Amino acid sequence: MRRLGGMESSRTPDGQSAASDAADAAEAASDSAALDVAARAGFAVMALLHIVIGAIAVALVLGAPGQAEPTGAIEQLAANPWGPAVMWAGFIACAGLSLWQLSEATLRARHLPRRERLGKLVSSGFLSIAYGSVGLSFAGFALGNRGDSGDSTRDFSTVLVRSPFGVPALIALGLTIIGIGVYFVVKGAGKKFKAELGHFEGTHRGHLISGLGVAGHIAKGVALILTGLLFVIAAATNDPGSSTGLDGSLKALQDHTFGPALLLAIGAGFIAYGAFALVRARFGRM
Repeated sequence: MRRLGGMESSRTPDGQSAASDAADAAEAASDSAALDVAARAGFAVMALLHIVIGAIAVALVLGAPGQAEPTGAIEQLAANPWGPAVMWAGFIACAGLSLWQLSEATLRARHLPRRERLGKLVSSGFLSIAYGSVGLSFAGFALGNRGDSGDSTRDFSTVLVRSPFGVPALIALGLTIIGIGVYFVVKGAGKKFKAELGHFEGTHRGHLISGLGVAGHIAKGVALILTGLLFVIAAATNDPGSSTGLDGSLKALQDHTFGPALLLAIGAGFIAYGAFALVRARFGRM
């Protein structure tokens, strides 16, 4: 920038320095013990939800009713005598975890090389949105607003399909979910989660935790792949009603020959992932 008369302004370097100082201050604030505790609490809440979802999936094989997805798990937690308190605690924990992931995607990622910074922005940014949406579900139940996630997913798919470029967008969403599922399978099969729990490396307890991590990540990945496939099928057949989210994709397995056995394995895997995530919440690197 130049002033009138040709004199170069020095405001740009000062502005950049001020912005950098502000970002450094925000990053320092994000390293606070309070946010660390809130994020770990959020990981613990997500772990508990996975355990409940896994238990619901196993119960489905035995003929019991239920919704094998986060809203169904939250509904189960809301049914206990301490339901409202649990709902608000879940909201606060998930909000803290969402905020922590947002700081990972922005403040901390700015020190990384450009390609890694972009990857972190996408991955942690997505997780921030996902955890935030779960937190809003907790708040909704706390306020008495309950709904069926399958209906919500169908409504979303219907609106999306009827919009301009809706079918390609729905296919892209399905492929994105499938991609995330593949990532979880690869992460589990390759034990790439070990860096998160180096404290237990080489111990007997570490082998058990590693086994839980492998089973849990693969089960979650398979479930996400099935969910993504429903979105792709819904777009390809122009039938948005067939996209029913995680709960619908798992229940659809019951109509196939080996479906119940696969559903049982996925349910057990979700429980294993929840147990692994509880250890991650307590001892994992932040």
